[in-house]
Amino acid sequence: MGKAGLPLASVVADSGLEVIGIDVDERRCEMINEGVNPIPEEAGLDELIRKHGGKTLIATPRYEDARECTNFIIIVPLFIDEGHRPDYSILEGAFRNVGKILKRGDLVVLETTVPPTTTETIVREWLEGESDLLMGDFYLAYSPERIMTGYSISRLRGFPKIIGGVDEMSGTRAFELYEKFIPNLQKVSSSRTAEFVKIIEGSYRDVNIALANEIFKIAEELEIDFYEARSYANHEYCHIHLPSTGVGGHCIPVYPWFLINEMEKREKFSLAELQRTSRKINDEMAGHWAEKIILGALKIDRPLSQVKICLKGITYRKGVKGIYHSRNLALAKLLARKELRVGVYDDLFSKEEIESLGLNFMNPGDADLVFDCFELSFSQ
Repeated sequence: MGKAGLPLASVVADSGLEVIGIDVDERRCEMINEGVNPIPEEAGLDELIRKHGGKTLIATPRYEDARECTNFIIIVPLFIDEGHRPDYSILEGAFRNVGKILKRGDLVVLETTVPPTTTETIVREWLEGESDLLMGDFYLAYSPERIMTGYSISRLRGFPKIIGGVDEMSGTRAFELYEKFIPNLQKVSSSRTAEFVKIIEGSYRDVNIALANEIFKIAEELEIDFYEARSYANHEYCHIHLPSTGVGGHCIPVYPWFLINEMEKREKFSLAELQRTSRKINDEMAGHWAEKIILGALKIDRPLSQVKICLKGITYRKGVKGIYHSRNLALAKLLARKELRVGVYDDLFSKEEIESLGLNFMNPGDADLVFDCFELSFSQ
């Protein structure tokens, strides 16, 4: 019942189906059952939780409470380690627990973004191992979430969603379920294809952001206004993205590694060369901006160690209180390691929350130099 699962569960309940939502956070379950939305920044979710929470949408920390369910949708986090390899521990735990209550004829659908073939291989093995059932006794499919935090409800109700089964019958059963609450649903040939679709969407974004970052640095070197050039370059057949401190969040900086790692295992290194380069370009942007900030600080008539620098905004995306893979956060920590007098301000975080991250709080009005939305401004 997290940022992806709770909006989906609410939309399903709003379609007239009864939903049991499982989450390890007991307080979150209590809030949902009391009709209180634990994700207030999610537009439209307040109304749905008030309407269905504790009624047709029951939240519980116990898998046994879902024993009578016949359809299971799993959407839990999949993190990557320092070597960019997926950590399946949370996903495995969820599937093994579902496997223990799985019955003949039940349908299981995975929505977490995973490397291609995950659903048909290890997910199937987890379910078969715990249930003593074989594929064919139950149905298994994949439907990647395609939402955006803050806009999840509207995305679920309007954006195209795909679904594919491990076999033909699984795909059909999953489509028949999802069309009850997803108005724009498309069935693809297999779960493997559905997995691949989601990953290449993320890779597309990562590569194009890397291109924008690279062109931005070239424009600086040639003393050209990037933003002016971009405004004329963009048209029906060209869309240059905006430059950034890199790419953050749970999605875009993670998904390309699924394909890069798979090609490395197959010793087909050249097949993922562009994606690997894009990851490198985007991750290095924090260093690029750190250099620009230091050069800006050197223009101030006082010792560098005394210049007060404020980074405004540390979330990975505007309006979302999340710092997973945040490149602005990485930039703040990089400047702090250089022993500069750097502080952080963010509308979504309190002073105490910022300090709990090991950073100094600073009001932009008290700074000599402010970095905000990729621009530097100096105090008067």
